[in-house]
Amino acid sequence: MIDPAHPQLSIARQCRLVAISRSAFYGPPKGESPLNEALMRLIDEQFLETPWYGSRQMARHLRRQGHEVGRKRVRRLMAKIGVEAVYQRPKTSQPHPEHRIWPYLLRNMVIDRPNQVWCADITYLPMRRGFLYLVAIMDWATRKVLAWRVSNTLHADFCIEALEEALARHEPPEIFNTDQGGQFTSPRFTGVLHDAGVRISMDGRGRWMDNVFIERLWRTLKYECIYLHAFETGSELRAGLRRWIAYYNAHRPHSALGGRTPNEAYAAPVGYQAAA
Repeated sequence: MIDPAHPQLSIARQCRLVAISRSAFYGPPKGESPLNEALMRLIDEQFLETPWYGSRQMARHLRRQGHEVGRKRVRRLMAKIGVEAVYQRPKTSQPHPEHRIWPYLLRNMVIDRPNQVWCADITYLPMRRGFLYLVAIMDWATRKVLAWRVSNTLHADFCIEALEEALARHEPPEIFNTDQGGQFTSPRFTGVLHDAGVRISMDGRGRWMDNVFIERLWRTLKYECIYLHAFETGSELRAGLRRWIAYYNAHRPHSALGGRTPNEAYAAPVGYQAAA
């Protein structure tokens, strides 16, 4: 997609337009050391318990666990796995310089039927050696996972593939909600939604509660699947995810759905009221 000899657009500008870094264009990303990978997993596990921990408090937590780490290192690793402390602060919206940020449309909205609102998010998945990123598309009212993809980079491609699969297999939603990540603000991603006639909604930056249901999915997925299995390879991880997501959709009842599974709630007739 990037043309080094483009007469008008520099490589840096082209990388910004497709939401990748220049280093990703020039070569494959360098892996983290085994120690950093271990620290990233510890950070991820602790963040599920205390999402308000910033780099300073997370560094203190790791030092109490016997790891001699500084705040700058912790801050870099937190950014690497995509976690950010949850708290209100001024000027939190920092949009990509080339991407439009869309308004949040769900405030005070009653979401009570399938395909009214979909949401998406990306999370970090540790393995025995290395890590991958997972994106999932979820139906907000029924908690059903509609499509997912894993990737070893944060390029927008795997997010677009998941979105296109969800739209091909299900009726398009009225609204699609995400955070302000560059993958979701990419014109390529939002263009797919526009072509499908879907309205776009985006959370305030750092406001994980705006997309709370998919955050709960990550917690459940990691405790019931990822942390129980030391997956060796990407293919093993994909197979494990496929089994767990099939179980989650078809066999895991939710109290918020009146004891139904996501598949049962998604197939419910119009008028089904999802619990808050």
